[in-house]
Amino acid sequence: MCGLAGILTTRAERRASLEPALARLRRPLTHRGPDDDGAWWDADAGIGLGFRRLSILDLSPAGHQPMASASGRYRIAFNGEIYNHRTLRDELAGLGHAFRGHSDTEVILAAVEAWGVRGTLPRLAGMFAIALWDGEARTLTLVRDRLGKKPLFVARAPGLVLFASELKALVADPDFPRRIDASQLPAFARYLYVPAPGSIYRDVLKLTPGHLLTIRDADAPLAASEPWWEAERVADAGAAARGTWRMAGDERVALSHLHELLLTATRERLESDVPLGALLSGGVDSALTVALMQQVAREPVRTFTIGFDDEAIDETAAAARIAAHLGTRHVDWRVGGAEALAVVPELPRIFDEPFADPSVIPTVLLCRLARRDVTVALCGDGGDEVFAGYTRYEQGRKLLGRIAATPAPLRTALGALLTTPSATTWDALAAVALAVVPRDRRPPLIGERVQKVGHLFALGDAIEGYRSLRAAWLDPRVLLDVASEAPDRLLAVLGAHPTLALAERMMLADQVTYLPDDLLAKIDRASMAVGLEVRAPLLDHRVLEFAWTLPHDLRVRQGTTKWVLRELLARHVPRPLWERPKRWFTMPVRGWLTGPLRDWAESLLTDGMLREVPVLRASAVRAEWARVQAGRAGNGHAMWGVLQLLAWWREWRPTL
Repeated sequence: MCGLAGILTTRAERRASLEPALARLRRPLTHRGPDDDGAWWDADAGIGLGFRRLSILDLSPAGHQPMASASGRYRIAFNGEIYNHRTLRDELAGLGHAFRGHSDTEVILAAVEAWGVRGTLPRLAGMFAIALWDGEARTLTLVRDRLGKKPLFVARAPGLVLFASELKALVADPDFPRRIDASQLPAFARYLYVPAPGSIYRDVLKLTPGHLLTIRDADAPLAASEPWWEAERVADAGAAARGTWRMAGDERVALSHLHELLLTATRERLESDVPLGALLSGGVDSALTVALMQQVAREPVRTFTIGFDDEAIDETAAAARIAAHLGTRHVDWRVGGAEALAVVPELPRIFDEPFADPSVIPTVLLCRLARRDVTVALCGDGGDEVFAGYTRYEQGRKLLGRIAATPAPLRTALGALLTTPSATTWDALAAVALAVVPRDRRPPLIGERVQKVGHLFALGDAIEGYRSLRAAWLDPRVLLDVASEAPDRLLAVLGAHPTLALAERMMLADQVTYLPDDLLAKIDRASMAVGLEVRAPLLDHRVLEFAWTLPHDLRVRQGTTKWVLRELLARHVPRPLWERPKRWFTMPVRGWLTGPLRDWAESLLTDGMLREVPVLRASAVRAEWARVQAGRAGNGHAMWGVLQLLAWWREWRPTL
């Protein structure tokens, strides 16, 4: 797990200064690779590759990057891990390839020499961003892994292409213009992240997951990236294959096969030449991941959990019970509000693009805790998106169907009835109604959910309805003064794939948008900020491909989400230790903005600051701030998004 950066240029002055230019690009990526620093350049070709290394496999100089292939034709900068590299190494050795060390980077180069880029990529099981220079063809190929676990940004100016693992490296180049792409802001207002392939900057693209980009001429406009793997095709193919699971006894066979796939994915992710552990919450996904680790590991797994004073979001007790049952070496840390709030000013530097998922705060703290003892950690990311873990899929499907069947006048009346009381009022009513239910077993964010249901009644359209379920700002035009809006891939996915049920289209839309652009971006930046590598066995592509072949009732059965994962977990951990309502890994934003974060927020909401960000409608911002202070703004995420945009703007000083 590392950071890469590079340059391709036809400009004479840039060719003459590749060495200092690469040093400028690498410096902001030191946190991603604190163990080693490398650069390679060819002034005649106008190409330079830079690398910062977090040493995980082959700690010797044989793992140093950028690395040359055995023939010298190829040079690579590679960020990530190839989990099946040993199998590929054996296959390549049989073809006559010799290896100097035991790094997976060397295996990629040998594979490219044997099979070419397009023949190699489908063989790789892992997470990766790759920059590969072909010295013979004078071609640069940029590649991103199937699901987008590793980031790769590409910028273009006349006669110049820059690429890097994080935007802050590109911004360090003196020729990089910090011009924002205002058309991306409506998506940020809705989803609290900027979706690929767009970025906050007009001249930068995020390489789409599962795509490669071939660049032959830095003077020419960038060609469109090409898919080498597509989640949408996998979903359609899986749905077409479901008939094979209708025979008697297939359920047991499916569970056994999934168990073997997960064991393989977990076992492969345990390879490390540095200390390794796991991030453990009290939920199904991380508990299953740790249980499988314990099954195949040679010694007790180290597990890490953080908690908070608020019972609604604290999982330390549940995680400790699971850890005790599994026999892990467990560490937990109950952080105070001051420690959590101290992370907030750091967010614009950690996320050098506006990013407002509040769960990044506990994620950063959890990664810091784990990094004290280990350099690699496994996590349970992906279970919800791959195995239908979000209640919004099934409940949303049912609710949207009922709303669509409701006469328009009644929809309007019900919408007004549900949205008129504030979220705080609904929360208070729920607290009274559920007084006999323990707090850790009450559904979270009840008031916010009720208000969102009220807004759904006004729409009456399933596709727009799902987007509203996901949205912080339901109508970004209220907030933003922008001329246009970038295409929304979530809507495109929801409107396609007629062989998939609505709930499955929701899940697929999340797999290609929310998963890479929010969840995986969050864990990448939070972990890399402290030099921690995080691996997610539930997101192994072989697991995802198999999951799409399963009948939907193996994922959701009688209202129980992630049914197959729960059945597998029950083989390892008694159900009473983990069966409870789903907890969201997030923070009490609304309470913070009316309390300890109020001064910080108001420092961003000055007239002068709002004038600096003319794309924001100051009147809408002030109205939303008043709603927050009056307790009428739901969970506060809409205002949190505005504040993170303002904080990012203050940190990076972009132009329009």
